[in-house]
Amino acid sequence: MSYPIVDSSKEKMQKAIEHLEEELTTVRTGAASPAMLNGVEVDYYGSPTPLNQIAGIKVEEGRTLVIKPYDPSSLKDIEKAINKADLGIAPQNDGKVIRLAVPKLTGETRKEMTKKVSKLAEEAKVQVRNVRRDAMQAVKKDKTMDEDVQKDASDEVQKLTDDMVKKIETIADKKSKEILTV
Repeated sequence: MSYPIVDSSKEKMQKAIEHLEEELTTVRTGAASPAMLNGVEVDYYGSPTPLNQIAGIKVEEGRTLVIKPYDPSSLKDIEKAINKADLGIAPQNDGKVIRLAVPKLTGETRKEMTKKVSKLAEEAKVQVRNVRRDAMQAVKKDKTMDEDVQKDASDEVQKLTDDMVKKIETIADKKSKEILTV
């Protein structure tokens, strides 16, 4: 049987997983990817603007990101924003484009990146568990449900939580393997 509280909890938990996947795209794996720059916001005429909205980003030779601004006057602002984003990559500005040479990951850097993945996964698990806690409280407070229905709804919420936590672990393991692959 499906309960509205379970359905809304599933939706919220799914959003936590989507957020995790989005965050993981910014974690370096050794190969250049435009997604690495997703969190970079440039101060463009006084307002923070996502980099991908004011510049074209492409990958050259597998290891180099080339950022070509649509407005050449924003080149310095883009360079500043990349430095501020602390990607661990120094931008090279040639006056027309900015190049980011993604270095090969050292063993130590790979370990740091897997720690970051673990931290992001743990944050997602906490979000899922918070949704579970709220759902369990809502089920207990709902006086329209008898004890058996409350128990069934609680069991479904717990089963959903377990499934979502497994999904988070699978996503994090996949990303960690990708990072550790030399």
